Amino acid sequence: MKPNLSRIFFLLLPACLTTASLANPVFLGADPHVTVFDGKYWGYPTHTTDAKAQFHAFDFMAYSSKDLVHWEEHGPILKIEDISWIKDDGAPDHWLWAPGITEKDGKYYFYYSVGPQNPAPSRIGVAVADSPAGQFKDSGKPLLTGGNGFEAIDPMVFQDKDGTAYFYAGGSSGAKLRVWKLKPNLIELGEEIKVDTPPEFTEGAFMHEIDGTYYLSYSHGGWNLPNYSVHYAISKSPTGPWEYKGAILNSDGTHKGPGHHSFFKNPSTGQWYIAYHYWPSTKPEGPLEGIRQTAIQPVTFEKDGTIKKVIPNDEGPAAAPIR
Repeated sequence: MKPNLSRIFFLLLPACLTTASLANPVFLGADPHVTVFDGKYWGYPTHTTDAKAQFHAFDFMAYSSKDLVHWEEHGPILKIEDISWIKDDGAPDHWLWAPGITEKDGKYYFYYSVGPQNPAPSRIGVAVADSPAGQFKDSGKPLLTGGNGFEAIDPMVFQDKDGTAYFYAGGSSGAKLRVWKLKPNLIELGEEIKVDTPPEFTEGAFMHEIDGTYYLSYSHGGWNLPNYSVHYAISKSPTGPWEYKGAILNSDGTHKGPGHHSFFKNPSTGQWYIAYHYWPSTKPEGPLEGIRQTAIQPVTFEKDGTIKKVIPNDEGPAAAPIR
């Protein structure tokens, strides 16, 4: 299958000139956190510019949509030079990736990973804005620093129904999940809660809840390998214990390494979706290639609460305005 060059060109045009097609990918970039704020869908990926630069992003962009089909680009919403503490570790180079976001009382809290991970420990920062489009102002210090075999990467914040904010982080070579309660200001860690790392966990934890069931989903495998995939476990608590349920998203011949995802819901219809990145491939049996890009697909929950397996495709989501 030949790559759809017209679609790639389409995505690289300025947002004001595009009329997005009904097709995946919805925008370029990896590690997408897609959510809903103020009647719009908002997407926050690791900023990808080209195949060489996609692993060393130096700023973040945001994308908004009224219907999941037409997307507008915003930003940069946070630049690496605006993070005052980033050089404090003494490393010669730094980069940004894997953002997460949440809202409280009209403020938007943006969490992000800072590398390198070796020889300096990885870190997670947090920035705050009055709008989901930024500009985000960094808090002035790291929220979390890795070390002793723990990598401080892939932040995710889940606010439970009782108002408690849980902070999830960790993974990759240490493959360890850690969870804290955040203090009410959402820019400082509170109590750490001891949790088990679920089966097949590598990184990219994401939490959502439906009718009292808590879904912890996460990536498994190598981020740059075809075995990268999404698995999940459930619990009656946002901190476990976890009941492992298996994989829900795997590679196929032309969508390699789908993962580092997020779940979100259309509040008007109740329909759930998954956003994830993948590597487009023209060689079904070949290596990963190209630029990581974000896809969105609807998700089906079975009567017993389990998630029906998602098959990667290029169709993209149907128009789904929020009323």
